[in-house]
Formats: sequence, structure tokens, C-alpha cells
Amino acid sequence: MTWGRNSARWCTSFLLSALAVVTFASTARAEGTPGRCTGHFVNPITDVCWSCLFPMSVGVLNIWPSIAGRPDTDNPNLPICNCSLRVGIAMGFWEPVRLADVSMKPWCFVNLGGLKLDPGFDIGFKTIAGPSAIGGKAQNTSGWHVHWYAYPLLYWMEIVADFLCLEAGTVDILYITEVDPLWQDSELTAIINPEAVLFANPLALAACAADCIAATAKLPTDPLFWCAGCQGTMYPLNGNVAASIGHVQASRLALARFAYKLHRELVAWGTMGKKGLCGSYLMPVMRKQQYRFQATNPNPQTGGRYACAPIGASTTFMSAGQVYPAIGEDMGYLVWRKRNCCAL
Repeated sequence: MTWGRNSARWCTSFLLSALAVVTFASTARAEGTPGRCTGHFVNPITDVCWSCLFPMSVGVLNIWPSIAGRPDTDNPNLPICNCSLRVGIAMGFWEPVRLADVSMKPWCFVNLGGLKLDPGFDIGFKTIAGPSAIGGKAQNTSGWHVHWYAYPLLYWMEIVADFLCLEAGTVDILYITEVDPLWQDSELTAIINPEAVLFANPLALAACAADCIAATAKLPTDPLFWCAGCQGTMYPLNGNVAASIGHVQASRLALARFAYKLHRELVAWGTMGKKGLCGSYLMPVMRKQQYRFQATNPNPQTGGRYACAPIGASTTFMSAGQVYPAIGEDMGYLVWRKRNCCAL
């Protein structure tokens, strides 16, 4: 009888333990990756690569070159411009305008100090990470979410006063991919990128090698719009990365796809080149040269040529020390945008 009671207690404990393990495993699968959300608030003084403002130009004249040797996009030829009856100077500069969380943990707000919200309903948890078997062969895949913030740093810090070319506003959350079904389902994503089937072939993918070299050496190649350089292909326009090499590579690819998605949905517009002198314009096919991404979490990159690298540049020069196991696997970025403007 004693042995029977002990056996019953042991069986009960075993069943409870097994139930706990199953519950934890189910929760981990639902949340994509186990572990807490990590990150820190972005310090606008010490966590920003202020040298990324440069080069600055007036017409084609480079009046303030980049000390780090960062390349610039093509600028209007003439230094004088006019918008309707207003005559001004054609200026070109780089402006920090957006902040982005890129994490495999749903509802993880990296740049808000690692805040993780519980929405109270099961939405946004369709993410995957780690090795998976596809066709009998192991392949690393990952699923990322992006939070997009308005972050007009130059304006609200009043670094430059009364400059009409700056984007005005305050810090605000503009977009959360957890509530966007197009971001999580590749079949639904085809609604906004039906042309993806045209570039799902070896020849189109091989062309991305040239974009990788160009983006690393200078600037990405805009005619190869289906390529994200060394990170992979732009399609599909969602957070499902089929070939995840590392956190830096995969997160930068997810962020590039998200920026392209906003342009395709006519949420983000063009601001560079001669067409941008008098205001933003429609750019449904994103020009990759318009953006630079600077890491803010877990380790801010504030110096060096690749501190704010363009889309598609090799991550070899920026991956060291960027990810910490368990405590630093959630990524944050400051988005720099090229602006050409007819200034008074």
C-alpha cells in the first residue's frame, strides 16, 4: 500500500511536470522565440552617429564632405532652384527621421527600453526562428517584426532653427507589423508584390551579387530593385527570412523589406534627387540609395564608415560586437533618409 501511494504521488508529479513542459513549449512556439525582450532607450546625444549627417551639398558642390568617406547620392546640377514663385538654394543632406525595432519577439519594443506588451489577444505570434527541415534539408529561417517610429531628431532637438527642409513632428509610433496580416503571410503579401514571381529564378538572384559589391563599395544599385545586396532578396515584402545567416543580416533585410513595403503601399515617399527639391513624391518602387540604417540596439554604432551603412552593404564590417547571446538579440535601428530640398 505504501509503495502504491508513493507510486501514485510520483506519477502525479511526473504528469504535472510534463504538463508544465508542454505548456512552456507551446508558449515558446506561439511567441516565436523564448526569452525576455531586451533593449535600452536611445540617447539622442551619445547613441546617434552625428557624422552621418554628411556629406552636405549645394547643387553638385560638396560643401561639407564626410570625414568617414561615406558616399553620397547624385544631386541636382544647378545650385539655384525654384518652386513656383519661390527661388532658393538646392541643398542635399542626410536626415534622421525614423526609428525602428526589429525583433523576433512579438510586441517587443526594443528602443523603448526593452518593453514587451501583452495585447490581451492572440495576434502577431506567427513567427519562427532557428533550423527547420525543408525538403529533408536543414535550413535556417527566421521571422521578424518591425515597429516604425516617427523620429524627426533634428527638428525636435532644435539643432537647426527655421529650416523648412526638415521634417516636423514629435516622436510617435507609426506602424506595428503584429497587426498587419500582409507582414506575416507570404501568400497574402503577393497582393502588394505580384511581380515577385518574375525574380524567383537563379539569374535574377545571381544579379544580387553585383548589388552586394556596389552597396559595400559605394551605394546600392537602384535598377536591381529586387535585390537587397549582401542580405538577400527583397521579396517577399514581409518578415519571413528564408536564409537567416545571423541577427544583423536578417534584421537589416527585414527592415529593408519593410521600408520597401511602405513605399509600395504609398505610405513612404521619395525625397531625393531633383524631383524632391519642391517636396516629396510618389516612389512605389523604392530607391535603396535613399536610406541608411544605423544600429542603436543592442550596441549603438556611432563611428566609422559603416556606422550607417546603405541597404545591402556587407555586414562583415558591422557584425562584430553587435549581438549578445540571450541579453542582446533584439535589434534597433535609426533610419537616415537623403533629402534634396530647395531651401530659402
